[in-house]
Amino acid sequence: MRSGFGLELKIPPLLLALLFAFMMWLLAHVSAGFVLPKNVAGMASAVLAVSGLLSIAVAALSFRKAGTTVNPVAPETSSALVSNRVYRFTRNPMYLGMLLLLLAWGIYLANALSIALCVGFILYMNRFQIEPEERALTIIFGDAYRAYLDKVRRWL
Repeated sequence: MRSGFGLELKIPPLLLALLFAFMMWLLAHVSAGFVLPKNVAGMASAVLAVSGLLSIAVAALSFRKAGTTVNPVAPETSSALVSNRVYRFTRNPMYLGMLLLLLAWGIYLANALSIALCVGFILYMNRFQIEPEERALTIIFGDAYRAYLDKVRRWL
């Protein structure tokens, strides 16, 4: 299941999101920020953060209800293909939720470089987390998962 790259499925996504949040904070403290009216920044951050948390919660509850694993470093232990609720709109609502939380953090920090770092999160997640998961799920669920891949986007 794992390739020779060594990073695939090794860093839990939550830890990765926390590392990116820390790097965003560092960037915000060593580079110039931008000015947003406090009410705009606060509202945008709050909306993104609540949306991210809801996405993660609904996705995790959907997995629990289906009786399958939420462990992102062991997709081979998946026992059910979940394609309802939030999974009708995105194949990765937990990762999307983490991205929304990072965007909320970047807006709160009022730093363009911090927000731009979110692109790095997406690129890393695609290559080292999502693609290996998709390979594993294709092996486990076959044509049903291939049909799901054709129907639902990876992020949005």
